[in-house]
Amino acid sequence: MNDETKEIVNIVLLVFLPIILFFGSFLMGRYPISPIDVVSTILCPIFPQLEVSSTITTIVFEIRLPRIIAALVVGACLAMAGAAFQSIFKNPLVSSDLLGVSNGAGFGAALAILISGANVITQIFAFVFGLVSVSITYMISRSYKAGGILVLVLSGVAISAFFNALISAVKFIADPDDKLPEIVYWLMGSLASVTMDKLLMIAIPVIIGAVILLLLRWHMNLLAMGDEEAQSLGVNPVRIRLLIIAGCTLLTSAAVSISGIIGWIGLIIPHMARMIVGPDNRILMPASLSLGASFLLLVDNISRAVLSIEIPIGILTAIIGVPIFLYLLKRGYSEWS
Repeated sequence: MNDETKEIVNIVLLVFLPIILFFGSFLMGRYPISPIDVVSTILCPIFPQLEVSSTITTIVFEIRLPRIIAALVVGACLAMAGAAFQSIFKNPLVSSDLLGVSNGAGFGAALAILISGANVITQIFAFVFGLVSVSITYMISRSYKAGGILVLVLSGVAISAFFNALISAVKFIADPDDKLPEIVYWLMGSLASVTMDKLLMIAIPVIIGAVILLLLRWHMNLLAMGDEEAQSLGVNPVRIRLLIIAGCTLLTSAAVSISGIIGWIGLIIPHMARMIVGPDNRILMPASLSLGASFLLLVDNISRAVLSIEIPIGILTAIIGVPIFLYLLKRGYSEWS
């Protein structure tokens, strides 16, 4: 198989993999539904003459569809943000929560659960504090005269640790019989409580963040060559890097606000995408989007269908992600540009 044929096969795979998993995911669950019932239910609003039971309609549209869409969106958001960060920071070990967004969102959610418990408040607090944590990180890095990429990364590590300490403080004062279990479960990550209303609340930031990264993906190639090279080609590296960080922050904050903290996707999916399509961000970003969406949807299907009890998805992504990452290391993948 020549290189051109491999490229075509990879593109077809990346396009159709999430589509196949999308339709196949409707068949997964404790209540069995046939493929014919799934197709009939989906087409029922267009063709009212199709007869579908109210039970199947409820399961498809109110339970499985929001969760499937959420898995696709969250996986795509985290993978794109991770790929962008690895590119602009030129570091294979960074992920979508590099600048403290996940722990900031986690603190916001824990605080909301402690003082309110309402799902809407929890989602809003998680999203806002995710943005706040990255804003603090960026302002701290800019306060240093010698501020650069290294200072920004170190500031992110410090702010992430700070918000992690605040999460521990909230758990310490939470009611152990009521609030604490809810906080712990949220932090482990889950898509069980996702509804269409929650998805609509994050639609705008997800669209804005995705558009920013997709439009600037060729600029990422220039930033990977170094700031001086980018400047010589007429690109302002500070401004472009800030826009990319803003896009990644919107995507990650929105994803974490509905799913909780889900690790490893922003780390391993960009590696997998690079091994398939190479380091060119013009192709890498869409590839990461497709693989991230497919991976999290597959993991969520395992979470809700394999065992009688649902395993928090954050646990599964770590269990599955660690061997994958070690396999990538064994392959000796180390090319970066």
